[in-house]
Amino acid sequence: MSNLSRRNALSLGVALGLVGVAGAAPALASTAGSLAPAAGKATAADPWWAWDDEIDTLMAGLLNAGQVPGVNTAMRTWVDNNDPLPTGLPGNLTTWLRKVNTLPSWADPTKLRLAADFNRRKDTYLFMLYGLGSGIMSTVIPREAKSVYWSAGGADMQDRAAKTFTFGYDLSDRNAFDPDGQFVVTANKTRLVHAAVRHLLPQSPQWTAVADEQIPISNGDILVTFHSLGTYVHKKLRDWKVPMTAAEEEAFLHMWQVAIYLLGVREEFIPKTWAEAYAQSEQALTPVLTPTQEGRDLAEDLLGLTAQIDLGVTRGFLNEFVRYALSHEIGDWLGLRRDYAAAALVRTGWPAYIAFREGLIPVMPVGFYMFDQFIRAIAMLFLNKGSSSTTTPITIPTGNRP
Repeated sequence: MSNLSRRNALSLGVALGLVGVAGAAPALASTAGSLAPAAGKATAADPWWAWDDEIDTLMAGLLNAGQVPGVNTAMRTWVDNNDPLPTGLPGNLTTWLRKVNTLPSWADPTKLRLAADFNRRKDTYLFMLYGLGSGIMSTVIPREAKSVYWSAGGADMQDRAAKTFTFGYDLSDRNAFDPDGQFVVTANKTRLVHAAVRHLLPQSPQWTAVADEQIPISNGDILVTFHSLGTYVHKKLRDWKVPMTAAEEEAFLHMWQVAIYLLGVREEFIPKTWAEAYAQSEQALTPVLTPTQEGRDLAEDLLGLTAQIDLGVTRGFLNEFVRYALSHEIGDWLGLRRDYAAAALVRTGWPAYIAFREGLIPVMPVGFYMFDQFIRAIAMLFLNKGSSSTTTPITIPTGNRP
């Protein structure tokens, strides 16, 4: 792919995967390496009882005072990491942003640069995994599906994905964490959105009727979403035998460590190794995957977006790739109709496609061009929604699903 189409494709995948960064599932532990069910009461070492207290209080005040539209207007021109904080913000918000609008002291520029290069070279696999793996997985994480569905963006998933597109676009950019990149700013805008949703969703009678928590988007929720993205993708790359060096794997984890820290996750909860991440995921993510009506509706909305363009493949092929990337059980939960001919093509053609792209086999496999066309076509879905944060701004919501 060209650089433009690469970035848009990867960004769309991350957008679909992160479409529910607001909310996830129960059962994280008191340490980064081990996850156990919360005891039902707040403890300092329990990520399920850790939110983002300072900005949560501040954002509630801004929403109650009707100041959020003005904040959104002021932040439209705040894009690059080295941009000055926008004028026109309330003083307490400016003070808070001065404290958080920076990388953690432990961020390693060399690892972040290697991660960016890894993203560039493995873009095709990352896009397919983020988009058709993580994105659809989010719809069978009950808390996540319910939080997304009943929040303001749940009523228009195309618009929601187009705005969330910015997060993935900026994270995948080669200069994401550099002064001329945009991810630090984008992460802080997303953090403000989370604070607003934590104040707004508990006011939704529809959400409170189906939710099993009183306040969404705890540190535990964000960590589970990370596992449905970074940890899941890392495991699938291994399963698919995509060549990776140990340094690249470490750098990919480091990118996500910095990203979730910028979203407000406390350092003590962030996995330090892939082994810790896998242990967290097995205890906190895998056991809670289950269907909900909200999730089924969201999955159909996301997959239905592809009907807007000619993918060069059938809906049956799309369904079977989702089943291949996740499982038949999840496919059955979501009611994805079977296409056995497409299933055979995916399960034989995709491994050969990877092997050819990686130079492991000399002959182009049958179906190579179809897979290429499929990837490029999906990437075009959101090209008309803008290609940077300046055209698809992340904005703070002021209400819930109508």
